[in-house]
Amino acid sequence: MTEAAEQAGPEQPLVRSEFAQGVATLTLDSPHNRNALSKRLVSELYAHLEAAAADDRVRALVLTHTGNTFCAGADLREGSGTPGDLAPVLRTIVELPKPVVARVDGHVRAGGTGLLGACDISVAGPKSSFAFTEARIGVAPAVISMPLLPRLDARAASRYYLTGERFDAVEAARIGLVTLAGRDEEDVDALLAPVLDGLRRGSPQGLAESKRLVTAEVLRVFDRDTDNLAELSARLFASDEAREGMTAFLERREPAWVP
Repeated sequence: MTEAAEQAGPEQPLVRSEFAQGVATLTLDSPHNRNALSKRLVSELYAHLEAAAADDRVRALVLTHTGNTFCAGADLREGSGTPGDLAPVLRTIVELPKPVVARVDGHVRAGGTGLLGACDISVAGPKSSFAFTEARIGVAPAVISMPLLPRLDARAASRYYLTGERFDAVEAARIGLVTLAGRDEEDVDALLAPVLDGLRRGSPQGLAESKRLVTAEVLRVFDRDTDNLAELSARLFASDEAREGMTAFLERREPAWVP
């Protein structure tokens, strides 16, 4: 099948929503580009988050994916590559008065890690892998640092931000990127089940106020840094160096600066 045939048509949603037993499940369903943060996907995700926030039936949300990639980060085929309106979506997840749980059983790269950082709880299966790959294409993990850095081990953030190395779910749990990590063939849904059971037992008020306590510092970072980091991200993505990095990535070659 050609890439054009694989791409979702305008009538096919890139984010699907289902509801059962108090939990709204939002599924990133854009496997043709590895659930990259295209403008359309980000817009649809934002709309579903707003709808779930207003739905009194919803006690908690699960954010998951189709295919073998949870989210590949920015859609580099979209002009500058910088994901549209990502900061508002990340902030919405953080300040939503209902817990948001990431269910990951695949690869997470760059901006996709920002979604994990914004979620209250994240569960990753043994098939998962993670990497901050921004420096390798000439940019930096700017906007996504707002939910990530308050929660990550500082020394690990220095290493993985700078090297772009890939790491597994167990390491992701050790450094604070995810909450629970599956080992060997441990099923991600088996890890998720007690988490969702606990959330269903919480009252709406109890969950909202408890979440407010643990997200207060992250929201202070958003208040302080959103404008500056959004400007930095836009400037980096528009640079000659980033254009070379993104072109090299799409052409499956090393960028010019690699010795």
